[in-house]
Amino acid sequence: MSRRHARADEFVAYVDARRGYLRRVAYLVCGDWHAAEDLVQTALIKLYAAWPRIHTDGAEDAYVRRIIVRAHLDEKRRPWRRERIGLDGIDAAAPETLSLEDSDALIGALKALPQRQRATVVLRYWCGLSVEETADDLGCTTGTVKSQTARAMAGLRASLSTDDVTTTERRSR
Repeated sequence: MSRRHARADEFVAYVDARRGYLRRVAYLVCGDWHAAEDLVQTALIKLYAAWPRIHTDGAEDAYVRRIIVRAHLDEKRRPWRRERIGLDGIDAAAPETLSLEDSDALIGALKALPQRQRATVVLRYWCGLSVEETADDLGCTTGTVKSQTARAMAGLRASLSTDDVTTTERRSR
C-alpha cells in the first residue's frame, strides 16, 4: 500500500471515529446544526491538508477544535453573515441528560452569549480543556480565558435563573 493510501485510510478512520464529537462541538460554538456541519467540513479540509504533520504529533482534536472556533469567529465578522434567514429554533436538539425545557433554556442562554464567551464556555466545559489549552485554541492569554469564562458563567446564571422563575410561575398556575 502506498503512503498516500495509508494517509487517506488513517484520516478516514479518524473522521469516522470523531465526526459526531466534532459536530457537537461546532453546534455548541455556533448554535446552528447547518452552520456546525459547514464548520466541521471546513475543519476537516484543513486537517487533511495538515494531516501528515498533525497526525504524528497526536494533536488532531486540538487542531480541529481550534479551526472550528476560529472559522466560526471569522464567519461572524463578515457583514453578510449578520443577516438571518429561516426559522430560529428548528434545529434545537436536546441532550439525553436534560429535559426538553432545560435543554431549550440552556441552548437559548448559550446563544445569547457573545461569540468569544460562548466559545470559551464550550471549550472549557464541553470539551473539558484547561485554561491554558483554551487560551491556545482561541489565540489569547489565560487571563482573557478566565475573564471571558467568568462573564459567560455570570450571564448564563442570570439568564437561566430568570427562566427558572418563569417556568416555576407557569407550573403553579
